[in-house]
Amino acid sequence: MNKRYAFVLLALAVAVVMLFVSRGRKRFFTNEGVVWTTEYHITYEADRDLGDSIQLIFNNLDISVSPYNKASLISSLNENTSTRVDAYLKRLIEASRVVNRESGGAFDPTVMPLVNAWGFGYKSGKMPSRKQLDSILAFVGMEKVELHNDTLVKRDPRLMLDFSSIAKGMACDEIGRMLSRNGARNWLVEIGGEVAACGTNKRGTPWQVSVDMPTSETGGVSHDSALTLSLDSGAVATSGNYRKWREEGGNRISHIIDPRTGDSRVGSLLSVTVIANDCMNADAWATACMVMGADEVKRLMQHNADLGVMTIEADTASGNLIVWSNAPFAHRVRQ
Repeated sequence: MNKRYAFVLLALAVAVVMLFVSRGRKRFFTNEGVVWTTEYHITYEADRDLGDSIQLIFNNLDISVSPYNKASLISSLNENTSTRVDAYLKRLIEASRVVNRESGGAFDPTVMPLVNAWGFGYKSGKMPSRKQLDSILAFVGMEKVELHNDTLVKRDPRLMLDFSSIAKGMACDEIGRMLSRNGARNWLVEIGGEVAACGTNKRGTPWQVSVDMPTSETGGVSHDSALTLSLDSGAVATSGNYRKWREEGGNRISHIIDPRTGDSRVGSLLSVTVIANDCMNADAWATACMVMGADEVKRLMQHNADLGVMTIEADTASGNLIVWSNAPFAHRVRQ
């Protein structure tokens, strides 16, 4: 055999062996970017970069559940040009129905017309009157939505769905499952502050998740830490009314809308952080708790063994912050 030819074959063989060796050797990867107008940060230990698979999940969810994508399935449902739902929408509707029932209606993805009326959705709005809110409430409510296999039935064609307060959590879960399917045992997925985690970080210790301290600053986004959670499984989500608000006629208007009354929820409760087994439920419950308010949250969550909950509220008399948490939440706080 020609020596030069033999050398080429040897080089190719070495390259193939090195390829298989490198694919079998795991290391930590980081994928970052912007999706749905918010930043995401994903870190995972794997034998290859899974960025394409992450982007595919974002694309699939966008064309399914984003009300800001005019070509999405949910936009077709909202515009009554289709009644078909896919697996993503079915899962969101079913999970939302459970949280809606257990929260006494505080969480409700049919709130979209009210969100639009208050000017926090994809349609402009200002300061709706009580009469306008009452007229909208007539077609708001999960009880007005039914699923028949892959078909959505709305009792009123004006009813609209918005899963913005649960979809980011679902995306975290979907990406986490994909990473696990591809052999990743250690990963952290963060999308706009919603976090799902599994295993450990590079140092071999549980992932450290910082919870933001509420701030009254409106000129920018502050990330001062209130505390740090240790997370080797499960998920955490935070909802607050201290960043997304505006003043109208001397009144402070919050983007937290109570689907039970139609009112913009402005009170002493500044933020709620929820720890759950999955991010979809953590996300939904964080929103539900913000709608309920501090007193109702404490009554409901004081003895809840499944959800870890922390509230931060303002003491208007002293100007200080009041922090409350139940036992499952305190157990996760890094000492």
